[in-house]
Amino acid sequence: MNKKYILTAEKAHMKLRRIAFQILERNTHLNSLHIAGIKENGYLLALELKKILEEISSFQIELSSIELDKSNPIDCKLDASVDYQNKNVLIVDDVVNSGKAMLHAIHPILALSPHQIQTVTLVERSYKTYPVHVDYVGVSLATTLEDHISVIFKDGILQGAYLA
Repeated sequence: MNKKYILTAEKAHMKLRRIAFQILERNTHLNSLHIAGIKENGYLLALELKKILEEISSFQIELSSIELDKSNPIDCKLDASVDYQNKNVLIVDDVVNSGKAMLHAIHPILALSPHQIQTVTLVERSYKTYPVHVDYVGVSLATTLEDHISVIFKDGILQGAYLA
């Protein structure tokens, strides 16, 4: 299988840093953010985003994970210790393909009455089949249904994204 890099590690970090500044610019009125990363890679991306936001902002930032099976995301599990009521929530995933996983991640949080929900992804594919708008996008691609996009982490460090 041939890999075509969409984002090198350096470019992926630049995109994530740009996203962090966009989040800061749109949310200057906030004191706190809750970042919820969709396991596995979405959570790792959320960790990276949290580090950058802590460098550039004065936000109080909480972090949690959302567990779901992306091939069958109906059973979505949130961290039970987190109170989402009136929170400003960022949901992070590495790749948004159809929008199905993101939509299923939003649903249980929405039921807990957050103040607002915003969404973040490093790579967005342009043919979503579910009505999901991603607020912060690293790169948006027009791909075929047969193409597969992967965001790669090695030892928890972002290595880039490729198309296979």
